[in-house]
Amino acid sequence: MDIDLVYLWVDGSDPAWIARKRAACGIEEAAEGTSETNCKARWTDNDELKYSLRSAERFAPWIRRVFIVTDGQTPGWLDTSNPRVRVVDHTEIMPSEARPCFNASVIEHYLYRIPELGERFLFANDDMFFSAPVGPEFFFTDDSLPYVRLQRKRLGKLRLVIKRAFGIGFGHYRRMLFNSAHSVESLTGKYYSGIPHHNIDAYTREDYRHAVEEVFRDEIAASATHHVRTEGDFHRSAIGLWTLATGRAHLKYIEGRRECMRIGVHRPPFIEKLRRYSPSLFCLNDSQRVTDDNRALIRPFLETLFPEPSAFEKPGE
Repeated sequence: MDIDLVYLWVDGSDPAWIARKRAACGIEEAAEGTSETNCKARWTDNDELKYSLRSAERFAPWIRRVFIVTDGQTPGWLDTSNPRVRVVDHTEIMPSEARPCFNASVIEHYLYRIPELGERFLFANDDMFFSAPVGPEFFFTDDSLPYVRLQRKRLGKLRLVIKRAFGIGFGHYRRMLFNSAHSVESLTGKYYSGIPHHNIDAYTREDYRHAVEEVFRDEIAASATHHVRTEGDFHRSAIGLWTLATGRAHLKYIEGRRECMRIGVHRPPFIEKLRRYSPSLFCLNDSQRVTDDNRALIRPFLETLFPEPSAFEKPGE
């Protein structure tokens, strides 16, 4: 079974990228913020992608090709002569009305358009890592259908209604997840209350295309011009839930932190948490709660875990 791996990547320190963001959003919006939707965490690069690729080569060497989706950027350390890696620019996959785009939720809608992408692929952010040997069967069943992993922690409808009624905050990400679940319920009559795990997900290209171009066409069209994170963004979790509801995927509940783990960068020490649970996958999640002192710990931590350069790196980098 051929399986590809797709990443989104951005270097938020790039002056050209900063200029594009400011031109699209205004100086105030482009400046570092502290909200969930506008904060340094959304675009700071701590070389996570380099170490994620090291983890993939070490623990999932069966991956066929790697595609890195970027906005006019290429990591300086990346060996683009390696035939197993391809940098994909936004202009190759995104419609003109959606560009320039600084909103991952919108960029993700167009992953299926990546040239040469295989029928089965994994999708990851650059802060997601393999941390134990896994095979294709971790992500796909014997009948080649993807697993959709959900946490048993529930995304309750009543809870959201109460929070809205009393003006209590409910984070942007959680609202997107609820709206996705509600959209799938409206279409199929099935409501999935489990929260999607924030880690490496599996998809089939044709079902992804069908969901984007046909099933959720109107919702995605309405989000396409949201160049930065915006209330009402349509989230790709709806694609996974729709495949579940229509028999195009299999549900797998996450059984504890030994399977998939999320480590908050604002909660060091990281290494002790990882050693305690030894998960197959982990996400080192940056957020609006993270300080620069927290971020300074990321590279040393990842270098300890993945010290050997991968074949995706230029020699000597």
